[in-house]
Order: sequence, then C-alpha cells, then structure tokens
Amino acid sequence: MSAQATASPSTVGQATTGPASAGPAATGPATTGPASAGPAATAPADVGSSTTGPSTTGPSTTGPSTTGSSTTGPASTGPLLLGVRHHGPGSARAVLAALDAARPAAVLIEGPPEGDALLPLAADPQMRPPVALLAHAVDDPGRAAFWPLAEFSPEWVAIRWALAHDVPVRFIDLPATHSLALKEPRREAPAEESGPAPVSAEDGDSDRDRDTDEVTPVVDPIRVLAETAGYDDPERWWEDVVEHRSPDGSATTGAAADALAPFTALAEAMTVLREAYGDGGQPRDAVREAYMRIQLRAARKEFGDGVAVVCGAWHVPALAARTTLAADRALLKGLPKVRTEMTWVPWTHRRLARHSGYGAGIDSPGWYGHLFEAADRPIERWMTKVAGLLREEDRFVSTAHVIEAVRLAETLAAMRGRPLAGLSETTDAVRAVMCEGSDVPLALIQDRLVVGESLGEVPDSAPAVPLQRDLTRSQRTLRLKPEALERELDLDLRKETDAAKSRLLHRLRLLSIGWGEPAESQSRSTGTFRESWRLRWEPELHVRVAEAGVWGTTVETAATAKAESGALAATALSEVTALAEHCLLAGLPDALPVVMKALADRAALDADVGHLADALPALARSLRYGDVRSTDTAALAEVAAGLAERICVGLPPACTGLDTDGAEALRRQVDGVHSAIGLLVAGAATAEGLRDRWGAVLRKLAGRDTVAGIIRGRATRLLLDEGRLTEDEAARLMGLALSPGTPPTDAAAWIEGFVGGASGGGMLLVHDDRLLSLVDTWLTGVPADTFTDVLPLLRRTFSAYEPGVRRTLGELVRRGPAPEGAGNDGTDHTYPGFGPGLDPDRADAVEPVLHLLLGRTPEPSEAPA
Repeated sequence: MSAQATASPSTVGQATTGPASAGPAATGPATTGPASAGPAATAPADVGSSTTGPSTTGPSTTGPSTTGSSTTGPASTGPLLLGVRHHGPGSARAVLAALDAARPAAVLIEGPPEGDALLPLAADPQMRPPVALLAHAVDDPGRAAFWPLAEFSPEWVAIRWALAHDVPVRFIDLPATHSLALKEPRREAPAEESGPAPVSAEDGDSDRDRDTDEVTPVVDPIRVLAETAGYDDPERWWEDVVEHRSPDGSATTGAAADALAPFTALAEAMTVLREAYGDGGQPRDAVREAYMRIQLRAARKEFGDGVAVVCGAWHVPALAARTTLAADRALLKGLPKVRTEMTWVPWTHRRLARHSGYGAGIDSPGWYGHLFEAADRPIERWMTKVAGLLREEDRFVSTAHVIEAVRLAETLAAMRGRPLAGLSETTDAVRAVMCEGSDVPLALIQDRLVVGESLGEVPDSAPAVPLQRDLTRSQRTLRLKPEALERELDLDLRKETDAAKSRLLHRLRLLSIGWGEPAESQSRSTGTFRESWRLRWEPELHVRVAEAGVWGTTVETAATAKAESGALAATALSEVTALAEHCLLAGLPDALPVVMKALADRAALDADVGHLADALPALARSLRYGDVRSTDTAALAEVAAGLAERICVGLPPACTGLDTDGAEALRRQVDGVHSAIGLLVAGAATAEGLRDRWGAVLRKLAGRDTVAGIIRGRATRLLLDEGRLTEDEAARLMGLALSPGTPPTDAAAWIEGFVGGASGGGMLLVHDDRLLSLVDTWLTGVPADTFTDVLPLLRRTFSAYEPGVRRTLGELVRRGPAPEGAGNDGTDHTYPGFGPGLDPDRADAVEPVLHLLLGRTPEPSEAPA
C-alpha cells in the first residue's frame, strides 16, 4: 500500500517525490525526501503487495518456511491471511466478501502503526479517497513517505469494514519512525541500481548489499504466474483470474469457503514462488516481515485466532512461517529511529498510475475504480462514460455508437477467450466505433477516464502543520480549490480578490510550493494589470508545505522570512534583483528593506557588466508594479538608474574579444538592457537623459569593427527601430558588413543580429527592397567552399520567421528587384500578391484610427489633407 518506486515482491514500489533512496523503491514507501536512490519499477511487482508499509533494510532471507499455523480457509485454525494486490478492485471485493464471511475479531493491515490513531477518520463523511497517509521526519520534513489508498484498495475496504462493524483495526508493518530513519540522502547512482540500503550507516554493509543485488534476480510474481499460465501479458492474466471475478458474500458455509478460496490459491502460489526465489531480490523485506509476525503474535494473544490480516500476497508465506519471537526480535535489533509525524492528505488517480513513477501503481486507476463501483453491466456503463466525454468535446457519438461498441467489445472478448471484456477489448472497440480509428480522441479517453483525474479530500479534523491550515483557509477565502486537473486562471489585478490570489500564488512560489506557474495570458494582453497562471495540485505539495513550515506559521510570514534569508545568502546580483521582483509581486513589504539593502550592497561591489545586465531587467519590470499593486518603488528606481548608467559606461569594452557563445550571450543581454531602459520612467529625475546615453552606446557598438558581428547587427537594428538611424545609414552599415572583404561567418553573424530571431526582421526585409537586395547579393556571392560554414547560421536566422514571412520573402527573391523607376513611368509593374504602389488616399484614411489606437493626437503637419 505504500507509494513506492518499484514493484517489489513485498512492496509494489515506491512513488518517490523527493530524492531517491539508497534502496530500491520497492522496499519502502513513496518517499518525498532524501529517501531512495533506487529507480522505480525495477523490483518485482507485488501480487498484492505494493506494500502498505515502508521497506526495510533487514538481512537477506532465503524464503520462510510455510508450515505455520496460519490459514486462509475456514476449516483451519489460526489467523486469516488475506493476500492481496494493492489497488486491485478484484482483491478489494474478495477481501470484503471474506470479511463478511469470516467476521474476524480484529483486522490487521500492512501499514505504519503510527497511523492507528488516524484510522477513525476513514469513517468521516468528509473523507473521500483517493487519500494517502503522509509521514515525515519532524526535524527534516523533506524526508517523507506516502501510503496511498483508493476506494478500490483492499486495505481501504478492510478499514471501512472494521470501522462499520466496530471491529478493532490496526497497522502492523514496520513503523515509519524506523523506515524514515533508514532513508539516506540522495546519492548519485545509475538508473538501473536497485540494491537495498544498509540498515544504518555504521553497519558498513552498503557495498556488500550492492554486490548481492548484482547477482540476485529480481522477481515479478505476477509475471511468473502469468507466464506459467501461458499469458504474455501479466495484467491481462490478473484481470482474467481476479478482476473479472465477483465473489458471493452471503454468510453460508459454502459461500464462506468460496469467499476464501482465491486467497488459499494465491497463498499456495506465493509459497511456491518464495520457495523457488527466496526473498525475490529484496532482502530488506525480512525485517518488515519479522515486525509483522511480532504484531500478529500480540494480536492473537489479545483476540485469539479470530484475526484477519490484509497484506501483500508476497508476504503471506513469511507471516505463516514458524519462527521464534527471539529470532524476529534479533532482526529488529539496532534499527535507527527518527521522530515522525503522520496525517492524511489528498491523493490523485494520476499519482496511482504506474507511469507517474509509483511502483505499486496500476496502469488504469480510473478503469479499476469503475470496475469496483459498477454494480452490474460494467461494459455498458463504461461505454456510456466514454460517450459522455466525447460529446463534451463536441464529437458526434450517438446511442447507436454505444450499443455497437458494447457488442464489439463482447465479441472481441469471446474471440480472445476471455471471461469478460477487459480494458484492451473496450479500448479496441472505442477506437473502431467511436473514434473512427483515430488515436487522438483515444488519448483523451486514456487521460480523463482510464487514468482519471480524481482528487481526494480529507476532513478538517485531520492533523496538519500550521502553515497547511493557513493555506487551506486562504484557498477557501479566495475560492481557489485545489484540483488534480491542470487549469488556466486569468487574473485582473485591479480587482482586490484577484490581486489577493496573485499574492498568494507568488508567495507559494517563493516558498518552492509549485501549485501555480505563470503562463502566457490567453487575452494576449501586455498590461501589467493582468496575470495568467497554470494551476495543478500534486500530493507532493503537502510535503513542500511541511518543509516550508520552518519559515513561519502563515504563508505571508513564511514567505517574508525566506525572502530575507535568501537576500542575505545570495551570491549574485541577479539573484537579489529577482528576489526583489518576487517580493513586489508577492506583496511582502516587510521583506523589502532587507532585500533592498542587500541589493544596494551587491550593486555597489559588482563591477561585472554581464552581472549588471542580467540584474537590470528584473528591476525595470518591478517598477511597473507600483501603480497596479500600490507599492512604493522609488528606492528601486534609483538603484535601477544607477545600474543602467554603469552598464552604459562598461558595455562597449565588454563587447570585444568574444567567442561565438559569449557574443550570443551578450547579444541577449543587450536586448534585455534595451527593453529595461524602455521601461524606466522617462520623466523621472533618475532616468533623465538615459535614453540618449543608451543610444550613444548603441552607435558605438554598431560602428566598431572589433565588436562581434552579431552584436553590431543587433545594435544597428535597435537604432533603426528607435528612429535614431535612418534607412540610408542602416543600408550603409549593412553594405559594409556584407562587403567582399568581410569573412562570410562574420557577415552571417551580422545578419543574424540584424534580422534574426522573432524580432520582426523578416518583415523588415519584406518592406525594404534595398536591405533585401543587399542580403540577396551577398548570399549569392558567398564562395562555395565557405557556404557550408555560414549555412547553419543562416538556417537559424531565417527558420525563426513566420511561415507567411518566409513565403513572401521567397516570392520577392524569385521575382527579383523591382525595375528602376517602377511606379513612375505609367507602366504596371505589379506581381502576384503585390499592389502597384502606395495608395495615398487609403493610407490617409487609416491614419486617424492608428492615432486613436496609439492614444496620441496627430500633429498639424500629420493631419490628413
């Protein structure tokens, strides 16, 4: 049941959300902290056992004896061992039927005993699976583990049954206090490593354990059983044998025997596998199984033999083995401990899926949930769901489609010899009937239905750190409900509620709680009063909240404390400027004085022009937020103006003697500085004359031969766009750059700087025949032996243009330059797609609209006649 990264015989793996553990994912819970370094999905898939408990580091075993007194049938004496596959609806139904038939005096479940106090919350009406138990170390919240449970998980069914029948229920796996202490910080390890971690750092057995793993085969019990039965697909075998079986839960003796029959058969199969494969390549399971046997002995002493144990089927032979109490205690001797806390947190179907990295996961949690919920006619009900989804996406699906899809799925099942149509048959039928053979809508069905997008809920009474409670209150106040499905959120910062949502999301980003990420506005608005976010809640964010709890008890105080700490610890000027921007966006006025002092100190000491150029854009952007967010940015404006002045002085010398990569990096910095200076307030005293000084710097860069070509070309283009350079001057500079004496690679770099990228250079060539002719003439004159050297630069330059621009340029080049005096000799020189020349009357009619859009009044000389 634990979310583990691998499908081990004892634990179907471990969905890690933090650093990998030193041991295989399959041997522990889903870790979110410095937990495991082992890769996911390399250990055997637990036949019912993606464990509810964490893995252990116990010594290797060779497979326990299976002559114990435990039983899986009503005629025998001893505890009732119900071996299951985690998150399997067939196992869940079988467990429910077995419990109804046996009526045990107590129920024991594979899971961390620290969760016993939280079990009553499973009966709370507000509790809605999928949910997970979250354990984390008190002193290191990032060291954490999840134990996920879905509505169709056998463990969840057993918990709910016990609570409904007032039967004691307990967890019996290795405590989280040990399992989290066994976790080591992330190590750099090859992806294929699946060796267990040592019990403790002092044991010195790490190398020995890894050597053992290299020769110990890792067993997938389901695959072995499926191959033995003649199946090539383990999931298909499991569906046919277990998931498509509906046990009768009536309370007759015969019905009780039938209800327990699958567990008896599965226990026999696991016994044979354990005898053949021993521990299946997971020696750490011996410690966990020793602890479970000790707990089982204690329960039998308290409740007698009328005890039911719900655990991974792989563990059943070990729990039925005859061992002494002293031997089991010896395996547990010396285990490290760490103080832990545990609570319930929401989980998602998507995180239950195997592709998410959860080793105990299943390929189709949404499909399994449907099988568990559907009381009858599961195929008909599934096809109805599919049809409803496709209709929501505006695809035409009729009732006749549903009927035909059901018939086809049943026919395919009969042809393939299956007792009931499974997911493969229904998928094939949907593709053929409802999707017309296309996999595009099928991908939507896979994402929305087969995997699913359910997000569980936990009651308010569940334990939580103060920061989590404050976040929950803020979410409810602002009506920002966490959702598993990714969604877009557009905010208008002129509205108080939207501004508060923006501040909350920015504060969470500052705390490394990635619930939302900034996105491009759907309205394409460039105004500072609009923001767009992409929201998606992941279960691991609960761990991030616990980690951030060390900074404060509320989101605002925690973000303030972390910002102040980050400002003092920053080593680069750009880090401090980015932090200042985040503080303004997050509305943290208490943190700004500390951040601004650090910014002033760093700016005064940093003489690297590259660092200053990296820092200026963030400061300039921050100045825009004063009006919308009611923030005083006067101190920030002074620092920004000072940085800009220092850049103007130091940039020209920094642009000489650069290699290709350095020139490209500096070209990007020049673009950033140019945009930043444009954002500075033109009327402010601190920015007076700054545009002119920057224009003079660009002229120096454009005219110096020692400056890299890409920077000279970019400076020329910026001057032309600003109106500080006439078209004749631009054509002269281009002619010099493309003269025969210039090396072709330098000329190509100049072109890339002048018209490259998404800066609109393509349209400039479209509308200026002289510049296009210069480029064309130079390109046709490049010698053949150097053409291949400049070709990559040219491809990079022109491939960034829009398809329509490239097509127009191709047409212009194909038709060649316009004849001399075209448009003045009365001859029609038009070409397909082009007008004969400028139409003054039509141009004059457009001018008033353009002035209105630009918000300026035309000068008398500009007014149309």
